[in-house]
Amino acid sequence: MFRPCQPIDGRRSDRFRPSFCPHEGCPAHTDSGGPYVAKRDGSYRRQCDPLRRVQRFRCGTCGRGFSQRSFATTYRLKRPELLAPVAALLVAGSANRQIARSLGCSHSTVTRMSVRLGRHATLFQRWTLAQLDEIREPIVFDHFETFVRSQVERLGVGTAVGDRSWFVYGLDGARYLRVGGRSTRKRALKRSPSPVRKGVITDSTARLLQMLLAKSPGGLDLVSDDHPSYTSVVRKLQRGAVPIRHSIFANPDRSPKRDRARARRRDRGMFAVDLVHKLIRHSQAHHRRETIAFGRRVDYTVGRLALFAVWRNFVKRRSERRVSRSSPAMDLGLTDRIWSWVDVLAVRLFEQRVELPAT
Repeated sequence: MFRPCQPIDGRRSDRFRPSFCPHEGCPAHTDSGGPYVAKRDGSYRRQCDPLRRVQRFRCGTCGRGFSQRSFATTYRLKRPELLAPVAALLVAGSANRQIARSLGCSHSTVTRMSVRLGRHATLFQRWTLAQLDEIREPIVFDHFETFVRSQVERLGVGTAVGDRSWFVYGLDGARYLRVGGRSTRKRALKRSPSPVRKGVITDSTARLLQMLLAKSPGGLDLVSDDHPSYTSVVRKLQRGAVPIRHSIFANPDRSPKRDRARARRRDRGMFAVDLVHKLIRHSQAHHRRETIAFGRRVDYTVGRLALFAVWRNFVKRRSERRVSRSSPAMDLGLTDRIWSWVDVLAVRLFEQRVELPAT
């Protein structure tokens, strides 16, 4: 169980001691080989907060300078007070220009902050999984389908959700082109779609299942629909040392003349991941069925989905319709209280200090 750290902006400069060098090229960035030494090297004031001094340091290993602000999530921001409100509004269904009008800033400022928040959320999600010892519940898996840049380029995001805790364990994006023809009445695209390779859904499924198997030494209980890519990947991974117990719920015909019992069984079995996908449609402006707020890049879209996953796991209550005082992270024993956006954005996370997948 871990608790949120005190925000870097709220710590006194005379009591702050860096534990590593923030520069990625320094040997003391990942492993100093002993106690890290950094000398104090003056201070400065910021225009956004002129009443407070920021302590400077000089690294004892590489000799480069840095400050206390280098360890804050709001480093190099002219308006750091906007980061937490932007994060809250991004998962509240607002688009970038709506957020800019509400906060009194430029829409480009919101765009840059959303990119920063996506990177931080991706690192935070992986850091959270590193704290988890073992997965002790069935995993419900399915792909969330959306668009990127236009309705021709589709994006399938593999989503792994805990069946009992509703904790979002992982996300993995796979871009592919739309199947079928395009109406001649629609406006031509400004740029032709980028080429994609075959089997992206299979590769996305394999990456997520391999990550889940690393956290399931006793075997993985997997629940999914009857997508052929899922079955083929599970068949290949079952040859390994860790067994996979796969439960399949086929997607039935939901017409009134068909058997509704199969549809109800499928909905009960896939409820955890279906609920997350409904919340994504409801809480993210660029994933609604009818919208002009399309995502422009795959990595930015997946980053915002990672921000949604952090909100779902730590900030949001497990259920708002019923009286619930716990979050999915609390049900797993990762924390003992519901976090706020200030807690999530308290400390900057560095890429070389967090284990990330190749994608």
